Amino acid sequence: MRGATYSGCSLSCQRSEGGCQDTGLCCIGQNQSCITEDWRKDHSYGECYCDQACKTTSDCCHDYDLACPAVSCVVSEWSMWSGCLEPCKPTMHTRQRQVIQEAHNRGEPCPSLHQTAGCAEYHDQHGPCLQFLVPALITTGGYGSARKKREILDNITGYCVEFKLTSLTADCQRSFSLHTRWMRYLKEGHQVCVECQPPALAQGQRYCSGDGENMGQDSMSLQWQAVGNSRCRGLWRRVRRRDSCSCPTVHSFLFI
Repeated sequence: MRGATYSGCSLSCQRSEGGCQDTGLCCIGQNQSCITEDWRKDHSYGECYCDQACKTTSDCCHDYDLACPAVSCVVSEWSMWSGCLEPCKPTMHTRQRQVIQEAHNRGEPCPSLHQTAGCAEYHDQHGPCLQFLVPALITTGGYGSARKKREILDNITGYCVEFKLTSLTADCQRSFSLHTRWMRYLKEGHQVCVECQPPALAQGQRYCSGDGENMGQDSMSLQWQAVGNSRCRGLWRRVRRRDSCSCPTVHSFLFI
């Protein structure tokens, strides 16, 4: 219950009689002057309130919910996504929405008004971005034994690239099917080996798409994506190129 004196107004203050509907009272927050005399929710007669705080102090007039219905927040549709913050590199873009109706009387509050997501633009003012922005598509190393290797021409041979995983999405851990279970072994901070076999060589090239080979330097941050679950993706840092892979089986993969 509330005290007898309210922000300079005592019980001797003039107050209305009748419920919230009859008096037209419906106040935001706690308002000590939003008081009248009528039947209360506990079926007693006397002072009652028509402000939002009455739900907490249990002194609402009987018709408070009818006179002051809960109004939930209403928001607009999402705007279009903004452009990427920077071209030719993994970055973020944003979108937003506006409040159309604020929440009142304990209605549902407003949801988030801003949203960000990963973003990559493959062109800038100079034209197409360099190859390192294209995600490398990878699968389990066990696929290599079943893969039909095409005839190796012009002395083209495969190679291995070692990477250190720097980030990955939570969806990698939600891969439970027989063909995607290998993704659950992907862990941030682990070093992995990815083999570039001749069947995966980029058309007319001597490197696998997305492996960073054509950039001519290591320690680069590159994108990767798992085949079989497009939501399993992330970033890794190129460590070195080797003639062959020597990582444990669970950390050995193939470029597609």
